[in-house]
Amino acid sequence: MELIVKSNNEQSIAKIIALARKLKVSVERKTTSVDESRADALKDRILNFKATNKSQFGDAAEWERREREDRDLPLLCV
Repeated sequence: MELIVKSNNEQSIAKIIALARKLKVSVERKTTSVDESRADALKDRILNFKATNKSQFGDAAEWERREREDRDLPLLCV
C-alpha cells in the first residue's frame, strides 16, 4: 500500500516521518515545487472561467422555486 501525505508544515512532516520510522514503515520523501507564475496563471484561469454554452440543467433558482412553492419558509410564517 502507498500513502501520500502533502503538507507545507515542516514540523508536521517531521512528526509523521518520526512516527513512520518508529512503526518501521519505509518513508520516501519527494519535494515538489510549483512555479509561482504558473500557479498564478492557473488560479486566474479558474477564477475567470466563463461557460461558453448554456447549462443543460436550466435555471437553478427557477427549479428551486418550483420545488418549494408548496412549502412556507419558517421565517415568513411569523
